[in-house]
Amino acid sequence: MKLVELHSVRHCYGKLQALHDLTLSLNEGEVLGLFGHNGAGKTTTMKLILGLLRASAGQVSVFGASPQQAKVRQQLGYLPENVSFYPQLTGLETLRYFARLKSAPSVQVEALLEQVGLAQACKRKVKTYSKGMRQRLGLAQALLGKPRLLLLDEPTVGLDPIATRELYAMIQQLREGGTAVILCSHVLAGVEAFIDRAAIMASGCLQAEGTLSELRSQVGLPSLIRVNGLLQASHWQAQLNSEGFQARLVGQDNLEVATHNGAKQQVLKLLLEQGDAEDIEVRQASMEEIYSHFMTQPFAQRNAP
Repeated sequence: MKLVELHSVRHCYGKLQALHDLTLSLNEGEVLGLFGHNGAGKTTTMKLILGLLRASAGQVSVFGASPQQAKVRQQLGYLPENVSFYPQLTGLETLRYFARLKSAPSVQVEALLEQVGLAQACKRKVKTYSKGMRQRLGLAQALLGKPRLLLLDEPTVGLDPIATRELYAMIQQLREGGTAVILCSHVLAGVEAFIDRAAIMASGCLQAEGTLSELRSQVGLPSLIRVNGLLQASHWQAQLNSEGFQARLVGQDNLEVATHNGAKQQVLKLLLEQGDAEDIEVRQASMEEIYSHFMTQPFAQRNAP
């Protein structure tokens, strides 16, 4: 089931067109990574889905209805990039206040504070919280009411590595329960293992969209095979290069081979059957490399017939 559908959406702020014919969808239990430079249109897209903005043109549907409807908004959770709370309230008072606003069960409050690691600090005033603690409180606020759709804008800002790992574990639990997640982040290396699809935006346009496997196929970046402790590495380099591969020595006994399309299976089979290596590593193009490719290649060129 498609929880979110945007079709040919345009949005303008006065004379500035922030989105250009954006078409995008999100399925139940899916995590979508929404990436792009500052000003790419990510926040505008999220605000349209939240019902905080109305599209200048096109259609926005959430749960099959208008996102402006109260019954839709009640099923959404949102963590903005910069959270802001009343500094004189405690963490417990803050979350109880948001629970009342959202008509969420009060029994959720203490459980969520425990879940995000704020149980011990829940009676301290928010003004004493660190940035990371305020971010955790913001996440707890977003999870009130067990949302069917969760929108996270730079959720790991201010979080230490342990808290970041716990956040992604929480996202995995939500995904398994059917919650869909839209995740905006500039820390691409940290999110690629946790998303089902990526949507890359620039200047209000959707540059590319698909699974990491699909995007890797589109960009044509090579997979790198690193062979460590290989006997007669120079011999293997010459042989692989003669067969049309791109092999280079990395130190005396280490070899790195760049392969495209389905050629990595051929190289691996050859090395495993006939080579004598201590270790073999395969590295595919990362989300950062895919993103950089789409950001540096002109949009018109990619869409030319």
